[in-house]
Amino acid sequence: MKRFFEYLRGLKAWVEGYAERPGAEWILFIIAFTESSFFPIPPDVLLIALAVIHPHKSFRYALICSVGSVLGGMFGYLIGLEFFELVGRHIIAFYGVEIQYEKVRLLYQENAFTAIAIAGFTPIPYKVFTIAAGAFEVSFMTLVVASLLSRSARFFLVASLFYFFGATIKTFIDKYFEILTLAFTVLLVLGFVVVRLLV
Repeated sequence: MKRFFEYLRGLKAWVEGYAERPGAEWILFIIAFTESSFFPIPPDVLLIALAVIHPHKSFRYALICSVGSVLGGMFGYLIGLEFFELVGRHIIAFYGVEIQYEKVRLLYQENAFTAIAIAGFTPIPYKVFTIAAGAFEVSFMTLVVASLLSRSARFFLVASLFYFFGATIKTFIDKYFEILTLAFTVLLVLGFVVVRLLV
């Protein structure tokens, strides 16, 4: 376990070093875009790394994440609407939620806006809901508005912490890195569990 955390600390240092490069914002946008449609790693990782180094740019990074994520959600919707059998079904299978995916239809029939908004703000794998929205022909504007509100709220909340408490939070992260890593991993796992149980 010790070696594992040493590896993670090395990886964290590498990401922070990469965050200084000019192309970091484009990478942030790409990760935010792809995470909303098929990529498993959330953009929060790079968002936090960038915000730690440049707290005064935190809201800029949050905006990049929000735009990328909403556009990625639209792409996920397109996958579900037009390419579900070709691509979407394989993505759903990859996350192991084939049976639960069908239950999303019921959530959308009850209140599609709320279901998408909750998925967009929490660690629930958002891509499952964007693809399902297209496959089940949820209103495109419902997807866009719910995504815009929930994803922006999530990323700007993170950005606010670093903008107002940047130095303090960096010290806290460095001191409790192992604990925070475990907590973040647990949240991601819980996100998948929520999708499976559709709470």
